[in-house]
Amino acid sequence: MPSQEVIASSGTFSGDAYAADLIQRRQRSEFQSDIKGILYTVIKKNPDLIPSILTLALNDVMTYDKATKSGGPNGSIRFSSEISRPENQGLSAALSLLEDTKKEIDSNSKGGPIAFADLIQCAAQSALKNTFLASAIRKCGGNEEKGSLLYTAYGSNGQWGLFDRDFGRTDAQEPDPEGRVPQWDKASVQEMKDKFKSVGFGPRQLAVMSGFLGPDQKATEDLLATDPEVAPWVQKYQRSRDTVSETDYQVDLITTLTKLSLLGQKINYEAYTYPVKKIELSKLKL
Repeated sequence: MPSQEVIASSGTFSGDAYAADLIQRRQRSEFQSDIKGILYTVIKKNPDLIPSILTLALNDVMTYDKATKSGGPNGSIRFSSEISRPENQGLSAALSLLEDTKKEIDSNSKGGPIAFADLIQCAAQSALKNTFLASAIRKCGGNEEKGSLLYTAYGSNGQWGLFDRDFGRTDAQEPDPEGRVPQWDKASVQEMKDKFKSVGFGPRQLAVMSGFLGPDQKATEDLLATDPEVAPWVQKYQRSRDTVSETDYQVDLITTLTKLSLLGQKINYEAYTYPVKKIELSKLKL
């Protein structure tokens, strides 16, 4: 039988490990809170770039290749040779905005610089939150206080738990291979369906991601609605957006973005944590 000393030592180790885990979770949570605040403010000041930010996030994801398990949301779109590709035309301003925002985030970070892979997906999250809140405000006749209350009470703000948990992506060190991402504004619906299918998604997810496929969501949805497999989902989400809470649309969009934003990534759950200086209680003057 183990001695009392061993049991006590084991208990202390377990307690220390639990305390360290709590500290790391708090550090990551505080860092994420800072990021969200900065991104929300920046994007609110640049609403015209929201469609580009969403497409930037999707195109960074869509380099994922299921067969080789390569590509995906790894920040490779930041490289000049990738952002300059035809499918990324018009996204440079959004990337430039995020590059400037990264400098502000990094200057306040205690746990190291934020990965572009995380930043780009978090920017998409913030862009959606801005969009959802703006919609709620419109439904309240432009009253910001009532719109904010509507979004908080009935909106999807509480549905981001899994997205927030999976924070700690790894940046690529070189551009992803060419030819993996369609030019959404020139692609046929079949080509879009084929691309979504190649990364494990179907007509439902294609329909809910319509706002990510170009600057004119209505035009994109009109095109998608010509396909018998996609049309029912387009109509479902259009009806949902006409409701007060937009629950079906917002929840499915958050779920899809969360899954897409993890393709090919192995999350480092210790990312952005940092050592905490221990305080020796015996040396404190009480």
